Amino acid sequence: MNSAAFEELAESFAFLDDWEDRYRHVIDMGKAMCPLDHAFQTDRFKVEGCASQVWIRPLFTGQGPEAIFDFQGASDAMIVHGLVAILHMLYSGQTAEQVVNIDAPAALARLGLDAHLSAQRSNGVRAMIARIRATGQAHLSKA
Repeated sequence: MNSAAFEELAESFAFLDDWEDRYRHVIDMGKAMCPLDHAFQTDRFKVEGCASQVWIRPLFTGQGPEAIFDFQGASDAMIVHGLVAILHMLYSGQTAEQVVNIDAPAALARLGLDAHLSAQRSNGVRAMIARIRATGQAHLSKA
């Protein structure tokens, strides 16, 4: 189940006809995201497999499969920072169990991103998704 924020984003994308407008919207979303403190922009939170620098700092409220997931993220590239914001909309507020089971490629396909990102950016998004899912799985394993 996708979050209400992601569903709103999907509706917004449906109204934007031009991909230049969609890219601008993605960039604006990245700019609007709460900044990740530089103290957390370290190797511990860095996502490997991205051409740009990307950091994701996971946060859980609660324990076990019902723990609520959130994260702070950042990138040194504006469009990638926007992609981090999209993933935040998709995953934030979900339980740890839902995080592991979200079909992120299908959700992003609804936005048309799968067809409009470069191979490098697509690989980076897959790396971010893998990192988020692994974080959810690790949280479940501790329970």
